[in-house]
Amino acid sequence: MRGVLAYMPGILLLIVIGLLGKYTEIWVNSFAKHHHWRFPDIEFVLWAIVFGLIIANTVGVHRIFKPGIGTYEFWLKAGIVALGSRFVLGDVAKLGGTSFVIILIDMTVAGAIILGAARLLGLSGKLGSLLAIGTSICGVSAIVASRGAIRARNEDVGYAIAAILTLGAVSLFLFPVIGHGIGLSNHEFGLWAGLAVDNTAETTATGYAYSDAAGKVAVLVKSTRNALIGFVVLGFGLYWSSRGEADAIAPGVRAKASFVWEKFPKFVLGFLAVSALATVHWISAKQITNLANVSRWAFLLTFAGVGLNTNFRELGRTGWRPLVVAVVGLAVVATVSLGLVLFTSRVLHWGLVD
Repeated sequence: MRGVLAYMPGILLLIVIGLLGKYTEIWVNSFAKHHHWRFPDIEFVLWAIVFGLIIANTVGVHRIFKPGIGTYEFWLKAGIVALGSRFVLGDVAKLGGTSFVIILIDMTVAGAIILGAARLLGLSGKLGSLLAIGTSICGVSAIVASRGAIRARNEDVGYAIAAILTLGAVSLFLFPVIGHGIGLSNHEFGLWAGLAVDNTAETTATGYAYSDAAGKVAVLVKSTRNALIGFVVLGFGLYWSSRGEADAIAPGVRAKASFVWEKFPKFVLGFLAVSALATVHWISAKQITNLANVSRWAFLLTFAGVGLNTNFRELGRTGWRPLVVAVVGLAVVATVSLGLVLFTSRVLHWGLVD
């Protein structure tokens, strides 16, 4: 019971900040409409993150709140699983197949350029590998998953995570502006956010900052991207073990399959399971509505946690070189993926879900 109670202050803080973001959106929009002002419709996602950022980077977060605040990744995964009820498997296969092709192209181009930039700036090979893995696949989760596989130093892991989190915070505010500026549809922006933003929490927040529909697509595309973590980590692990600089990975097919399964994000299977139940109508319309509400509440806590877990002072201590490489990676991934999204959606008309 004492362990459970330790989480309560932080969870309550997440709820308060999330609700503050939601009601700020409602109040600002109502105030602007009442006074006939032209004011951008800022989603509660950004308000919650902004409030969290202000607290984390001014008064700071007291240690009594930290256990509960750290649960924001659990709420993210729970929200994604519940969101599965709003997709039928046909949509998942259609959009997932489109994003899979683009992800492979994106990964290859971005990974090669990031590794080259890291080498040019004199970063260690393993730090360059961590930045390439984090930028091309799944941000912090992929970095943590690859830590043991390539026997990376704690210092390199810290640098890579800080660089990825910094760019995730930038993407949250920059991507929606670009998307509106060039007139991306909800599906196009969701596809772009799911492909280009590194961390799952920031991807989800970026998509929902644009619109609810874009958020749904971003989560689905990012889940497809996450599914490749095990294979990418395995590839880098085999490379470094062949050089005698990482723990050897058994050569058998069964051993490699076991390694991939160990790194695979299990919440993706939960998403697919709920989607399958919705597809065969084993979940009623009322239950789907309830699951949608669960998803919204879970994301409300997630977005508050994203802001509270971003401390710019700590991020600034990592030095400029890893950040420069990460910036190059983000720019490459964002540009290449945006070009691919526009080409596949407007020229080839691939995978768009109505």
